[in-house]
Formats: sequence, structure tokens, C-alpha cells
Amino acid sequence: MAYTEIDNPTEYFSVNTWTADDTTPRSFTGFGHQPDLLWVKHRGSASISPTIIDSVRGGDKMLATPTTAAEDTKSHGEVTAFGSDGITVADGTNATYPKLYFNDLDPFGASVGGEYVCWSWKASGSTASNSSGDMTSTVSANTDAGFSIVSWTGDGTAGNTVGHGLNSAPEFILTKALADGTSSWGGYHIGADATAPEDYDMQIDGNGARIDTANMLNDTAPTSSLVTLGGATYSNHSSNPMIMYAWHSVQGYSKCGSYTGNGNADGTFVYTGFRPAWVIVKSTASGAGWNIHDAKRDTYNEMNKQLYANSNAADGSSRPIDFLSNGFKQRGTTSDVNNSGDTFFYTAFAEAPFVNSNGVPCNAR
Repeated sequence: MAYTEIDNPTEYFSVNTWTADDTTPRSFTGFGHQPDLLWVKHRGSASISPTIIDSVRGGDKMLATPTTAAEDTKSHGEVTAFGSDGITVADGTNATYPKLYFNDLDPFGASVGGEYVCWSWKASGSTASNSSGDMTSTVSANTDAGFSIVSWTGDGTAGNTVGHGLNSAPEFILTKALADGTSSWGGYHIGADATAPEDYDMQIDGNGARIDTANMLNDTAPTSSLVTLGGATYSNHSSNPMIMYAWHSVQGYSKCGSYTGNGNADGTFVYTGFRPAWVIVKSTASGAGWNIHDAKRDTYNEMNKQLYANSNAADGSSRPIDFLSNGFKQRGTTSDVNNSGDTFFYTAFAEAPFVNSNGVPCNAR
């Protein structure tokens, strides 16, 4: 499958940081694209969850990744505009939450500062109906960047399919039943097992080991047009609105893969083919968090500021990593990023390609 060369990754993905000023409405710009998926975290507060908002569900619909909580609708809205270069946050005259998630200097009265990070992806900027699968879906797909947002109503039937709108099989998938406050997030990653990754579930709201079960994908690998779902509530909840975020690797821009830890501060080098802007890593073993590093919170190596998809924790400093011109290297020895002999899967997005379409190399940090 051939793809358009992506010389400027910020046209499709970017890491955005800002300092709160306690005002709403407020616009945030400089994203480099229309952000159809936002994953935002208050960096100083351990009381505010990493939260996902997307343009398909609407800017007032919040999903917290560390919990099983159902979709939370804010009556005063959160994001009132998904603009061509950023977002506008709603007026919070009678609601705390627009400030809390985007622009609060003093959340819950704690003196933790007002630093935020937001990871954003561009889908298509619009939606289309997709009837390729057994269940009709609403899709916002960016085939150049290998990313789609998919919504549908679950039917609880194991083996039924849903169309994802991409032209290559997804390699990293997250799902959530929007009206169910007890079901975990569903997760699939091609790096969870070299031979049959579709046999394993990885749930992003926890730190558990991979689960050998057909509940997520019915032990069926995704195809270039369809995802086959299991019958679990987190993958295909009967009569429940569902959401899916799906990515696949694009040469020079994104990579889904795995590596084996060596337990050494001179950790395993992982080749991506680009200088990363963002990396998420998870061990297939139990007790390991979903570690996230990015090139905005840390601007030089070693990089120490990690956040977690499965935790409300503030910026940490115990998982050092180097971002290099063509990949990354773990500099920590902790079990959740570099335990000797363990398998770790990752997804990475580019800050710059190793070599652009004109043959010009990018530089290491």
C-alpha cells in the first residue's frame, strides 16, 4: 500500500501545551491541523483524568481514559469549535468543567499550577456513513495519516463487523461503550503478540497483563476495511452507542510495534523511521502502566516527564527515554518500560521524518 509522503507531521498530529489563565471562552491555536481527536491532561493535578474529546461525538462529550465511566456530557459545553488550527473552549459562567479540563490555574483549590498538555489528531473533519460491515457506522477517516474515528450502535453479537473507513488494517484500536459506566475500555495492539495479536485484549484503563480472549476482536485480525468484534460490552455492547479510535502505521509518520526489554539503562533501541513527537508504551505483563512521553513537555534528552493513559497522576520523572532521529531508546530500568526479556508494545507519532521526500535528513535532538 502506497501513502503520500508526510514531510510535516503536524498537519495530522501535534503535541500542544499551554498555561491556564482562568478565562473562558478561550481559543487555543497553533495545532497545525483541525483537531478531530483531543486527549488532554492537566499536568500538575492528580485529581484530573486524561480526557478524550472528539468531533464525531461532539465537543461537550468527555471520556476519561483511566476509568470505566460512561461518556459525560457537559451542559455548558467544553469545545465549542474544532477550528482549522485549534479549538475554542466554552464559556463556563455556570460550570466548573470547561476551566477544569482546559484552563484552570487552581483546580480544586490546590496550588498545582496551570500547565496543560493536549495531544491531537486530524481525522477527515467531517463524517460519512459506512455500510461495509454488519453494523452501519459513522466514520471520520484520514486515509493519508492512518487514523479514523468510528461510532456505531452495538448489537452484542460476537463475529459481527464494523467498517473503519481506512485503506489498511488498523494496528492499534481503542473502544468504549459510551452509556455503560461499568465496562472497561477495549484495546487491541498488533505488538501484543507476534503471531496472533488479535487473540489478546489490552485495556487502557488499567495496568493489567494482556488477556487471551476472543472478547475484543473475536480472534479475528482486522482487515483493510473491517474490524470483527467480540461480544463483550467493551467491544460491542448490545443497544449501546460505541466509539472506536483506530490507527495503523504510516511510513515516516507513525509506527505501531514492539520491542524486548533488556533491563539496562542503555536500553533497547527501537527503530521507527522518524524522530518521535509522542510515544506510548505498555508491557504485556501485569502491573505496568501505559507510559506516555512527548517532545513538548521535554525538549532535550534524557526525557523524564511521563504521563499515563491509565492514571490521573501528574507529570512524573522516573521513566527516562531518548527521542532520536530515527527512533527511541529507553533509559530507565523499571519493569513497565524495560524489564529484561519482557515484551513491550508501542505506538509512536513523528516530529520529523528521518529523511523527507526531498532526501533531506532530520536531526537528532
